[in-house]
Amino acid sequence: MKKIKTISSDKLLKKQLKNKDFAREYKKQEKEFKIAIEVIELRKRARMTQAELAQKAKTSQSAIARLESGEYHNLSLSFLRKVASALNKEAVVN
Repeated sequence: MKKIKTISSDKLLKKQLKNKDFAREYKKQEKEFKIAIEVIELRKRARMTQAELAQKAKTSQSAIARLESGEYHNLSLSFLRKVASALNKEAVVN
């Protein structure tokens, strides 16, 4: 059986950012991606699934999935606070 070659997300992003069109679109959504990455990392450190985080934050798993995808537009501070609280963290805006 042929072994599947894998690549880290950091290496993949670095490679994709060499494409000017990709880099321009990424820059437009960079803040959303940073929020998404931080939520994913915090959730994984807490050893929680999206469904478990959603239940604890009193929201849906699909809302957590959208947040983690970086495609969650019109984020509210109250939603971020609920998610942060469910992760025993505090939402900080700067």
